[in-house]
Formats: sequence, C-alpha cells, structure tokens
Amino acid sequence: MSKKSTLQVEKANEFIVNWLKTYATNAKVNGFVVGISGGIDSAVTSTLCAQTGLKVVCVEMPIHQAESQINRAKEHINQLMQRFPNVSRAESNLTSVFESFKKVVPNDIHEHQLNLTLANTRARIRMTTLYYYGGIYGLLVAGTGNKVEDFGVGFYTKYGDGGVDLSPIADLMKSDVFALGAFLKVPESILKASPTDGLFGDDRTDEDQLGASYDELEWAMLQDEKGNSADSFSGREQTVFEIYKRLNTVNQHKMNPIPVCIIPESLK
Repeated sequence: MSKKSTLQVEKANEFIVNWLKTYATNAKVNGFVVGISGGIDSAVTSTLCAQTGLKVVCVEMPIHQAESQINRAKEHINQLMQRFPNVSRAESNLTSVFESFKKVVPNDIHEHQLNLTLANTRARIRMTTLYYYGGIYGLLVAGTGNKVEDFGVGFYTKYGDGGVDLSPIADLMKSDVFALGAFLKVPESILKASPTDGLFGDDRTDEDQLGASYDELEWAMLQDEKGNSADSFSGREQTVFEIYKRLNTVNQHKMNPIPVCIIPESLK
C-alpha cells in the first residue's frame, strides 16, 4: 500500500519556481511570507519561494511549541538564509496572545471539543499574523498544504493554514513533497521527522490524528479517483479506504467554494 513518488523533481522544481515568480510579478508584489513550522511542507514551500529571487520572510509563530519543532524551524531558516540573500526571518511568539484569547471566550464545554477548537484557533491566529507581515511588506502569503491534505482528507484549519494567497505544493502528494525536499537539501532533521501539525501542544503526529499514514492515504486517494469502493478491499486496506472516505466527506465544506444563497430574480 506504500506510495513512492514518481515526481520528476528537477523539472517540477523549476516549474513551480517559475509559476511563483510569474504570479508575484503579475500581482505586483514584493515576494512571499511563509510560516515555518519545522515540518517538511513549510520547508519545501519556503525553499521554492526563495529560489524566485524575490523577498521571502520566514516567520516563526510558536504557541506553546515543542522544543524539537522550534529547533527544526530555526535550523531550516538559518540554512535558507545562508543559501539565499533574499530570505529574512521574523519571530512572533503568539503564546501570550493565545492565552489572552482563552480568557475572554467560553471554556466550560466538552474537553475534546474545547481542545479541537483551541487547536484551530492557534492556526487562525497564525494566519492573521502572516497577513500582517504580508500587509506591511507587500508580500503574498504562500500556503504549505499538500494535495492529500488540501483535497483528500481536508487536514487543515478553515481560515487558518487554509487561509492563503496561493498554494505552490497543493498538487503534490506528501511523498512528492518529501522527494522534492530531499532534492532541495532540506535539513535531514526535517526529512526524518514524523509529520505533525503541532497544534495541540503535545507529541501527537498527523498519523495519530488521522488514523492512517500519508502513504496509506495517498493510496486511498488514488483508489477513490479510480472509482473503487471500500467493498473492493479487505483488512487494513479496507480500513484505510474507509478512513479516507469519511474524512473526505466530512471535510467537503473546506474544499468546496463557500455556498451562496442565490435569490430568484422574481424576488428582487
């Protein structure tokens, strides 16, 4: 069930960099701002942006962040700044902002729902911060979501990390992102780290939350695109396919355009 990348990395790298540069030039902006988490997606996205030669601001936005994630983020930014003179760093520690927010909203609700809502709140505070940097420097917010997250299982926060100006890696599977990351010489610590959204202040991984690995979910996404159903499989494959279909269904509200109530002409 494992999925190996078949991406032609060198050509894909050149294509994405040209796409980014063309979009930014046409939009008449100075470059890009990227939130750096210490994970593979933000590392690859920021490196792609850096290759455009345009201004790139890499922003660290810790909120009760694990030290390992902070260290990987700093290692990546340091490396990127050494390689590209157009890259700069910024840090906004948002822990106090997050704690202040918690004091002025209800918290007497079911613990699971509270934790999930607060996790999404972290992502939305970060989105607001990135747009602040984008606004003061004339930059586009570059998204870091990949294909299986953005269009498969909807594993992102609506108006959080899903709130971006453009998505350079959203047509790449996670295995493609790792292949591109290795080609781009992303730090080994990031290439080896278990993917995590880091929104809960603990060591849970994306796989812990999703119930399946990215390789498994990529496989399920491809099977679904072929028109297969859960009945086509058994054992672990059937379980994974059912996980994928459940997440894909419940998260359609993230992937589809916002519904608009169209008023009949007779009522206008």
